[in-house]
Amino acid sequence: MRSLSAFLSTLSATGLFATAALADNSQFQGADPHAMVIGRELWIFPTGGPGGAWEADRFGAFSSANLKEWRSRGTLIQRDEIGWIGEDGAREHFLWAPAVATRAGKWYLYYSVGPQNPTPSRIGVAIADRPEGPYRDSGRPLVGKAEKDPKPFEAIDPMVFSDPRSGRIYLYAGGSAGARLRIWELAPDMVSIRREVTIQQPRRFTEGAFMHERNGTYYLSYSHGRWNADDYSVHYSTASSPTGPWHYRGEILGSDARHQGPGHHSFVQSPSGDWMIAYHRWDRQAGPAPFKGERQVAIDRVRYERDGRIARIAMTDGAASPIWPGP
Repeated sequence: MRSLSAFLSTLSATGLFATAALADNSQFQGADPHAMVIGRELWIFPTGGPGGAWEADRFGAFSSANLKEWRSRGTLIQRDEIGWIGEDGAREHFLWAPAVATRAGKWYLYYSVGPQNPTPSRIGVAIADRPEGPYRDSGRPLVGKAEKDPKPFEAIDPMVFSDPRSGRIYLYAGGSAGARLRIWELAPDMVSIRREVTIQQPRRFTEGAFMHERNGTYYLSYSHGRWNADDYSVHYSTASSPTGPWHYRGEILGSDARHQGPGHHSFVQSPSGDWMIAYHRWDRQAGPAPFKGERQVAIDRVRYERDGRIARIAMTDGAASPIWPGP
């Protein structure tokens, strides 16, 4: 494993590394992948990266035109470039769970800043002229410690959704301890909040919310269970608006004979119109949870039933894995 990590680090330094260096459908080492189509390529904005090339002190991005070779897009932002990060008095800080949005020619990177205990986590936002950055922090947390909120809330796992019907822009965040989702409407500047929306809590929600819209139906998907255990899985609810009320639909992605704990995902539609899901998973381990080692980013197909429900997603390996931009 040590030699494999060193090999991947060398490939990453050249800017291009092959999926084949990792077995089966594992695209690369990492977690919490936010997937976007930029041009005709699939971009992934994850926590971590290949061969330990990205630690919890920075974010990177990776792109592919075929889901076989991935190009490193370099560093987006580093921890020491976030001026407010030490204001909570914690000894250490970590960055995870990025999300990216674009508006009016600018790119916005939303991210979680920890620790979560004993100090509250926070969500920051940074701005760039290009998807690969460099990103400049906005100068203050978007959501976090300054709030006076008596209810348990962890400001983690941001996701931004632009409603194609109303044009409103929503920030989804929260989960883990307290398992509480919150939604805010963002101002047009994308770095300030216009208002918080009161919502019904979705069933079996733990963390990692993602919103996408298809044929007038809004799909709120999210992780359920403990992040490093076998019950970590993806569930979803639907609604006629991006803020609910939610109709719980069930689990669509869970552990199988080869892989465990799939979750913290994003949905993406390829240029050919096919829907896919990017997520992280663990290779099946002999021992019980909590799992150890590194998570892997994987990508699989999404199929919708005639009534709009999402069919159960199968985790694939090898030749059965999807290609880009088609199935």
